[in-house]
Amino acid sequence: MAMTAACSNTGSRACMDAGLRSSFRGLSLSARPAASVQHLTPLRAGVQSRRNARLQIQAGSFEAGVGVMGTKAGMTQIFSDDGLLCNPVTIIGFEDSGNKISMIKTADTDGYTAVQVAYKEGKAKNMKKPEMGHLKKAGIDAPLTQLTEFRVKEIPAEYEVGQQLNPCEMFQEGDLIDVAGTSTGKGFQGTVKRYGMAVGPMSHGSKSHRERGSVGASATPSRILPGLRMAGKMGNKRVKQRKLKVLKVFPELNAIAVKGAVPGKPGHTLTITPAKIVGKNI
Repeated sequence: MAMTAACSNTGSRACMDAGLRSSFRGLSLSARPAASVQHLTPLRAGVQSRRNARLQIQAGSFEAGVGVMGTKAGMTQIFSDDGLLCNPVTIIGFEDSGNKISMIKTADTDGYTAVQVAYKEGKAKNMKKPEMGHLKKAGIDAPLTQLTEFRVKEIPAEYEVGQQLNPCEMFQEGDLIDVAGTSTGKGFQGTVKRYGMAVGPMSHGSKSHRERGSVGASATPSRILPGLRMAGKMGNKRVKQRKLKVLKVFPELNAIAVKGAVPGKPGHTLTITPAKIVGKNI
C-alpha cells in the first residue's frame, strides 16, 4: 500500500525507476545481464578487476620461447625464387663457441623461470674470477663475456646447463622473429631529423628553415609544458624490431638472412627470439 501511495504521489516514472533499482539489487553478480560486462577491458582468465588486470599485464614480459644472441654482419639483397622481387636483408651471424646455456632459473630457487645464455667470446684476462667461476660451474670453458636471460613460462625439458643452442636449427625459413639491439647513435639532432617535423620556407628571406616553431602560449600558461619534443640526443637506445621474416638459413656459415633492417651497426650484438604473436604464443 505504501508503494502504491508513493507511485500515485510522485508519478509513474519515479515509481518505475525505483522498482527497477530494487529488482536489480536483488540479482546476484552471476545473474546480471552479460551485456553490462562487455564494456570492460578484456581480461585474462581469473582476473576479476581492472586493478588486477594492470598487475596481470606484467606477465607479458615472458618471451615466446628461448632465444639466442647473434652478431650483425651487414645488409645485402636477396632475389625471390621467381627473380621478380628483390628483398633487402640483414645477415646475422653466430659465433661457433657462443649461445651456451650457463644457467637455468626456476621459480623454486630464483622466484621466476628463465634460461640464461652466454655469448661473445673474449679474453680470459679481462674477465673477473666470479665470472669465470660462473661459466666453469656450467661446464663452459670459453670466456664468454655476455649473458642474457630469456624469461619463459615453462622450461623446456630438452634444455640443460652447458648445452649449446644451434640457431640454424631453431629458426627455419619463413619463421617470424623479434630482433633487439642498441640503435645507432646519431648524436645531438634537431627536431626535423629526430621527430620528422616539417621544415619552414626554404626560399630567400626566411630565417626559420629548420627551426622548431612555437613551443607554447604566452601569458597562459607562461611556461613550456613538460614532455614537449625538442632537439636532443638521438639513437643509442634499446630497440626491438618485431615480426621479421627469416628468408634464408645458411647452416654452413652459421648465419641467417632476415628481411628488413635491424638495430645497430655491423658488429653489434643482437638478441633473437621467436616472434610474439597475439593469439598464438602469448
